[in-house]
Amino acid sequence: METLETSAGTIAYDARGEGETIVMMPAGAHSRRDYDELRDQLPPRFRTIAIDWPGHGDSPPPDSPGHGDSRAAGYSAMRFADIAEEVVAQLAPQGAVVLGNSVGGFAAARLALRRPELVRGLVVVDGGGFAGRPLQARLFCALMARPWFLRRIYPSFSKQYMRPRSEADRRARAAAIATTRGEPGLSVVCGLWRSFASPEHDLRADAGDITTPTLLIWGRRDPVITLKVGRRAAELIPGSRLAVLDAGHVPHASDPAGFAAELVPFVEAAFAAAEPVTPAASGPDDAAGAVRP
Repeated sequence: METLETSAGTIAYDARGEGETIVMMPAGAHSRRDYDELRDQLPPRFRTIAIDWPGHGDSPPPDSPGHGDSRAAGYSAMRFADIAEEVVAQLAPQGAVVLGNSVGGFAAARLALRRPELVRGLVVVDGGGFAGRPLQARLFCALMARPWFLRRIYPSFSKQYMRPRSEADRRARAAAIATTRGEPGLSVVCGLWRSFASPEHDLRADAGDITTPTLLIWGRRDPVITLKVGRRAAELIPGSRLAVLDAGHVPHASDPAGFAAELVPFVEAAFAAAEPVTPAASGPDDAAGAVRP
């Protein structure tokens, strides 16, 4: 494990392999270990970096003292997106394929909008920001923003959205429950849920401005951010492709081999498309400024 200093404090991450970089961001309440089995499926020619959000996994609490303090509770999807920008800018300043699940998907998509030079390819996995803000969703977010309710419901709620079937699923679910059992994770996750109902979390109006090559990977059985939302995102993001796996909200843990089969060719194509054109060697018969096709 390594650490990185950001405006939110210290962020824990680990890096594997050498070569073109993939930055992986987990869902809220989840940790970077959600990606362990997927990373085992990827060729070593890729450098993978997986992070823990503030107050999650091995990242320490947000820089503020006290139990349930206002700063921890004030964390939001938009704040996580700011952190994602700092992480990618520091660890992959030449650009990376940026992959995010749930709130991580929102952060990745917003990064592609704000700093497209940092995003060689965008992978949104059951991502937030494309569902709209219907009344029913806003009411549920308001309930999930209450610590007593979130702590009580999370064991059953996580079983519903994970649809666990693998050991990786069970490990990811256990870690998410542990994050929401106490501080600072409980307050941070409540802050995330509060922010999901805000207008700033809605990317639909801007999604058409994403120019980065985009792959959407969705779990067919996700009851929280449903496949219908994935199809809507695919319609909104120009040139994007939607791949569907038989999984819940965290398909990279449920089906790492199937996920890798979609991800590897996309990453290879994204980096190939981003390679600069090399000037041809000039000769007496070459036109000035000629380039190789």
